[in-house]
Amino acid sequence: MNQFKNALKSVRVRLFMTLSFVILLIILFLILVNNFVFGQFYLYSKTKALKSVYDVVNHYYNGSQIMDLETQLEKMAINNNFDILIKNDQNVNVFTSNKDFFSTLGQMNEMTNRFYSASEEIIESDKKFNIKKIMDNKNGITYVLLSAILDNGYLLYIRIPITSIQESVKISNNFLYLMAGFAILIAAVIVSYVSRKFGDPIAELNDIAKKMANLDFSHKYKITNADDEINHLGKSINAMSDKLERTIKQLRNTNIELEKDIEEKSQIDEMRKSFISDVSHELKTPIALIQGYSEGLLENVNSDEENRRFYAEVILDETNKMDRLVKQLLELMKLEYGKREFQDKEFNIVELEKEIIRKSQVMLEEKKIEIKFQTMDEITVFADDFYIEQVISNYLTNAIKHIKELNDEKYIQIDNEVDIEKNKVRVKVFNTGDTIKEENIARIWNRFYKIDTSRNREDGGTGIGLSFVKAIMSNYGNEYGVVNRENGVEFYLELNMKME
Repeated sequence: MNQFKNALKSVRVRLFMTLSFVILLIILFLILVNNFVFGQFYLYSKTKALKSVYDVVNHYYNGSQIMDLETQLEKMAINNNFDILIKNDQNVNVFTSNKDFFSTLGQMNEMTNRFYSASEEIIESDKKFNIKKIMDNKNGITYVLLSAILDNGYLLYIRIPITSIQESVKISNNFLYLMAGFAILIAAVIVSYVSRKFGDPIAELNDIAKKMANLDFSHKYKITNADDEINHLGKSINAMSDKLERTIKQLRNTNIELEKDIEEKSQIDEMRKSFISDVSHELKTPIALIQGYSEGLLENVNSDEENRRFYAEVILDETNKMDRLVKQLLELMKLEYGKREFQDKEFNIVELEKEIIRKSQVMLEEKKIEIKFQTMDEITVFADDFYIEQVISNYLTNAIKHIKELNDEKYIQIDNEVDIEKNKVRVKVFNTGDTIKEENIARIWNRFYKIDTSRNREDGGTGIGLSFVKAIMSNYGNEYGVVNRENGVEFYLELNMKME
């Protein structure tokens, strides 16, 4: 039932039903006209023909060309299927087109009596003639009979059978029924073509409108050369689709920018809170030391110059540490929240590593650490050399702090492992010593996290060195990390190589 209702909503079905209904109405109208009008029109035309024959005959008898009358009447009788009979004032036949039509006076009277005994209907009557429709009950034939008195006193009788018109009406009706069937079949073909021609573009426009409602503007109506309403509607739909698409894109871009602004403000607020929290946490100890030694100086706890100088040096040292810590925290915040722009360029990572080792030579000699560094002369990478130097320096400094002698070995090894397929180079810094517990491997990259063995103030560490590494490498999206080896710990990072 639902399918039938849906089918009735279809433009094709409705167009077909409408056209079929119009055709049936036209056929019905023609049948009604054929039944009620055609017969009357036929009778009217035959009556008019009868009167014209009367006028011709009357004219001939009133004129001077009586010799041609018989020929003319013969032609009229043949052309119009008339039976014509003319009697003079003495009831003698002057002319007859049909010998069986009142051939004698007795037959004339008999026929006249038969006419009057038959069913009759007066069609038209005046002083000169009478026109009747009569039914010959004996023969079953209907006639139209004109009886008239000519100006010279002659009697004129003209009859025409009209039974054939009724048969013609039936045949015509049957023909119309047949044509109605053919017309509906032809209409089905025409409707199928016409509905496809008009329905398909409408269906396409409907699909496009549905997609537009779902914010899908990828489909456009195919414009044709036709200058019609559907083509104009398609152009309007396309124009509306383009405008909506541009408007929605603008709204999305505006929304994205707004989200970025909100996120940026949120990040700035988070940076502020994090900075305050970190600084307040890390500055407690140096502030307490500065406060204690300052109070000692004020109260002259030690009166000798050497002790006062020692107090002043401690205050200055803690002040420098506080200044360095604040600057490092600010730099770390900028790195973590993407506020620092990297000046990437191509440089030789091997030369940079040699320079870092040279700067750390004093600490290496002080702790009697052997450096193993054997690699190719040149490996070109693409990055910011300033920040990459900080990463490798943090790795090397961290290795120097935590190195231990194991199995009579105490060394730091720096290697560069090139991967041509990935177009990357892995820089590895290894030191002998204790491995890192598994639960601490993820924690060491957090700010201010220190492994217990290195938690002291003499090494000068702030606990944010590896946080710098994490922030810098996260900006590049390259891998970094730490791996426990059999006799020590290996830190690594990956860099993009120079493009061939």
